[in-house]
Amino acid sequence: MHDASRLADLILEQTTDAVIYADRQGTIARWNQAAASLFGHSAAEAVGQSLDLIIPEHLRAAHWKGFDAAMASGTGRLAGRPAMTRAVRKDGGKLYVEMTFAVVRDDAGTVLGSVAIARDATERMQQARRAPDQQQPSAG
Repeated sequence: MHDASRLADLILEQTTDAVIYADRQGTIARWNQAAASLFGHSAAEAVGQSLDLIIPEHLRAAHWKGFDAAMASGTGRLAGRPAMTRAVRKDGGKLYVEMTFAVVRDDAGTVLGSVAIARDATERMQQARRAPDQQQPSAG
């Protein structure tokens, strides 16, 4: 049996969704293998970098406004509901990601940072955009 910390690390690394933890300043501190696969940056490349690494430039101001508000208030606006947003890969390619966010607190309730769980939703969004074009008028 593994100790709880090692087990948590194994779960984090082996889950199929991207898991990104950033401190109160928005500096990436944890980046699992699924995040590396999704965004193209290895953990070594991502850890220590700003979340701007994966946020398209035109969305950064809105992101930081929401992030800073969540860090100050200790609650996120979305309350754990998934949000569809754009992200950018290491190669500059854009993708749609479905993300959930949570504020992370220590045992005393002090806000430590934020965790995001993300999965690629690009194909789903592309299919949804094509769907209206593929509908044929009904004969009748």
